[in-house]
Amino acid sequence: MSEPLLVVDGVVKEYGVRVRTRALAGVDLSLEEGEFAALIGPSGSGKSTLLNVIGLLDKPTSGRVVLRGTDTSALDDRGLTDLRARTLGFVFQFHHLLPAFTALENVMLPAWAEAGFPSREMGEHAEELLRAVGLADRMRFKSTDLSGGQQQRVAIARALSCKPALVLADEPTGNLDTESSNEVFELLRRFNRERGTTFLVVTHDPRIAERCDRVIEIVDGRIRSDRRLTTAGAPGT
Repeated sequence: MSEPLLVVDGVVKEYGVRVRTRALAGVDLSLEEGEFAALIGPSGSGKSTLLNVIGLLDKPTSGRVVLRGTDTSALDDRGLTDLRARTLGFVFQFHHLLPAFTALENVMLPAWAEAGFPSREMGEHAEELLRAVGLADRMRFKSTDLSGGQQQRVAIARALSCKPALVLADEPTGNLDTESSNEVFELLRRFNRERGTTFLVVTHDPRIAERCDRVIEIVDGRIRSDRRLTTAGAPGT
């Protein structure tokens, strides 16, 4: 059996100096290639903290994160940045698109930033992704001229622009109406099925969670339950 794509091993995260606050209290978790998992829990349970640690945006106080066989605790800041760029994609509740840029330019940005200059190949790949998310006729539109659902589609295309193995999505449908929410979720599922991209989706919406393959619940910084669903992926209402 191949090793997991992600291993979170005994991760503790504390904040503060004089008064310590423990946000994660010894989390153990693994994800296999191609999984589509939901991360749920009440406000303040540690969901976003765990996502930041997995995303190499924050370092654990103790424990380790192993990503594609690399123990990230052994990496310096440059090594973490390089691994994050090669392996991870991010989708947030608020799309964080650059308003002065077109949809196409926003999707090109991660590869552009990594290379230091744009290229024709980047543009062609960004066009392919925008067509895949149903925005072939909106490529040259500024992000401010797109609807909320369209902006989130651009954000999904941007997250996939460097062909990440794992996409971390923090409430990706939380700022959308029901119709747009369903459309965005189905896009994520389609990329998971067709391209084998692994997804970990933080959500407060039980209807979204129940359409995933696996539901991981975190409470008070600890994994309370971890269950696999046999009917996941069915269209929601």
